[in-house]
Amino acid sequence: MLVPLSWLRELVTGLDHTTEQIVAALDSLGLVVESTEPVVSLDPVGAAANRSGGDDVRPLATDQLTGVLTCEVVAIRPHPNADKVRLIDVRTSEGAEPLPQVACGAWNFSVGDRVPLATFGTVMPNGMKIEARKLRGEESNGMLCSGPELGLGVDASGLMILPAGTPLGVPIERALGVTRDLVFDLSVEANRPDAMSLRGVARDLAARLGLAFADPAIRDRSMLQVPSRGVDSITANDLCDRLTTTVLEGVRVGPSPAWIQSRVNAGGMRPISNVVDASNYVMLELGIPSHAFDIETLAGERIGVRWAAEGEHVVTLDGKDRELSKDGVVDGVITDGAGTAVGIAAIMGGLASEVTATTTRVLLEVAHWSPMAIARSAKKLGLRSEASARYERNADAEAVPATIVRFIEILRESSPELRVVSHDDIRPAGTPAPPVVEVRTDRVNLILGTELDDSTIASLLAPIGFTSTPIKPGLSAVTIPSWRTDATEEINIIEEVGRHYGYDKITRVVPLSPRVGRLSPRQRDRRAVRSLLTGAGINEAWTATLISAADVEAAGLPSDKLVRLANPLVAEESVLRPSLLPGMLQALRHNATRRNPAVKLFETGRVFGEPRVRQIVPYERERLAVALAGNADDARSAKQLFERLTAMLGVADHAIELRAADSIPGLHPTRSALVIGAGTGFPLGVVGEVDPEVLERFGIDRRVGWVDVDLENICGLPRRSQELQPVSSYPSSDLDLAFVTPDAVAVDTLAGALRQAGGDVLESLQLFDVYRGPGVDAGSRSLAFRLRFVALDRTLSEAELANLQTACVAAGTATGASLRS
Repeated sequence: MLVPLSWLRELVTGLDHTTEQIVAALDSLGLVVESTEPVVSLDPVGAAANRSGGDDVRPLATDQLTGVLTCEVVAIRPHPNADKVRLIDVRTSEGAEPLPQVACGAWNFSVGDRVPLATFGTVMPNGMKIEARKLRGEESNGMLCSGPELGLGVDASGLMILPAGTPLGVPIERALGVTRDLVFDLSVEANRPDAMSLRGVARDLAARLGLAFADPAIRDRSMLQVPSRGVDSITANDLCDRLTTTVLEGVRVGPSPAWIQSRVNAGGMRPISNVVDASNYVMLELGIPSHAFDIETLAGERIGVRWAAEGEHVVTLDGKDRELSKDGVVDGVITDGAGTAVGIAAIMGGLASEVTATTTRVLLEVAHWSPMAIARSAKKLGLRSEASARYERNADAEAVPATIVRFIEILRESSPELRVVSHDDIRPAGTPAPPVVEVRTDRVNLILGTELDDSTIASLLAPIGFTSTPIKPGLSAVTIPSWRTDATEEINIIEEVGRHYGYDKITRVVPLSPRVGRLSPRQRDRRAVRSLLTGAGINEAWTATLISAADVEAAGLPSDKLVRLANPLVAEESVLRPSLLPGMLQALRHNATRRNPAVKLFETGRVFGEPRVRQIVPYERERLAVALAGNADDARSAKQLFERLTAMLGVADHAIELRAADSIPGLHPTRSALVIGAGTGFPLGVVGEVDPEVLERFGIDRRVGWVDVDLENICGLPRRSQELQPVSSYPSSDLDLAFVTPDAVAVDTLAGALRQAGGDVLESLQLFDVYRGPGVDAGSRSLAFRLRFVALDRTLSEAELANLQTACVAAGTATGASLRS
């Protein structure tokens, strides 16, 4: 955002601070000044006499135009030796004798015109020094200047013609109202829609410096009290929630006054015509884009808003034919009375309805659009305009009327016969109530580290439009202004308080805590897992997150729900891994080809899948995988390692169970099992042996044990009680009981019954075997438990143990199980 200092001073009363002070204030507000550029510009007051000057003014970096004076052409005669050059006599004061002749190649002036004259000794902005010289044998005593030669224009077709009545012999700076100026280039974040305008920057700066803010949006709106035509329409309320159309007559299209062109240019935009310049001027000042249509080109002399049909075309102002609503993105359009698209909503108007030199009647459209709809269209079309940049940030819907009034005021500078014929304001959902957020004073001080009271907070918020209403001491209801749609929560209000209080005023304090720093439970669990695995002689591996679809298929994993990269650098890195198995098998193959086949590896990393219901980003989870290669019985080793892992984490005995499955992708069909959350049936991982066919495809000739679990869920399982218990000095007794239970009876149910029956002397209960096969009916399984009994004050007698066994068998039978013989 380019902000001219002269414009800023019009909106901030008493802004006489130095450049360094202004830059520091803007930086502290989060409106970071990327750079400053000195320029010359045309002051609106000083340039009042230049209303008819048609030159296209462009501020350039120059200090002054010393030696360039206004003069009057008193005689023109041909050059004897050059057909395209004439000899000009001028004077620099009324009734004085003409000065010595000046040779000039321009032809756009005549006797009586007043033009700039660069006298001897003048150094032009391009560095050229004016001296007496000959042109084709004729003396030239100075130079008559065009706008570009003075650094004040882009029209090099002829001299700069000054308005009639311009005083003679005065410096050109005074005649044109040229002043030194400075342009701040601000970096505006996406959450600050208000700062995309001079109005928003000035409001913030005035509040920060304690100065008065002259709001340019506060204007007399009586000119809009004209008849309503009632013919415009919105058929897409989710695209546009406010549409205003104002019909203007008596428009005289031509160049803008030089000072308007100067400001538009200083704001980073190219002057085009008075109508377009008025729209751009107001957009820079108030932050609300507008668009003027030649009403004669609109069927029915009206417009409407709708979503574009797929494949619909519109030729935009840049002359390009653009296809709309493709690639899954639906674009919004503005249509005429016949339903024909005449512009892309909030991005760019159509060429067919452009305002031209013959236009006398204009339909001005100012609306409020859906930010996301405009952002999607601008990105898809590759057509990001100044208008779309503001609507993407959610421009102020309540500033629309002020935008119309300001546009009319600016256009009347060059089109004094302008008349407002009609005005329509369509709001399908009506005027929304301003949002209100409750703000706690204690919370403000806790977040910022301050000691502000209710009144101080209210006084900091009031100058930027946030109105505070006390609810009770320490609690206020803050009404959000329409230009700050980004502020939706209490923390946003706290940020505003901090910005305007000044972060530099907040003392840096080291937070004190009654507890010393320590690892979080998540960190402790993961360190414990790594410690266990490395202690067991297993090396940690790192494998690539991006793999190929071929590796996924080779690992025996499904490939229909992979997260694929839209533009991968290489085919071998085209998908996000759905499992750690392909990468680990590649690591084993890498070791095997280097004569190191018997390796043990583990890895913790994230795996990815397609977005789940109501999600737009890929599903991802943290997994732990262990690969054991070269052991005699890898499936059993994997199972034992998994049991050691859950025991180390303190997972409750009843929280998980291993369940056989007909087919587990990538694993041996009969030497693998699912890890299931007991009582929930939720899969937590797999334990077993890698399928030999998979190993063969990866060139591995040894059996590989495999553990793959969801680390987040495993660490989140119920834990055994961590209360310290005294250790008995008396011997313990073990009792093994095997029950045949229907599949419908959960392990947790049977284990709970056994615990209750064992009473206080039951030290531990462990499920050590699950069996399905001969001797066990279909739909049932055998569950073998080891119960350990011990008393703190005695050795349990045989009678007591017999009673405990009887009680446990009875408890197990009550759940629907039967003691296995």
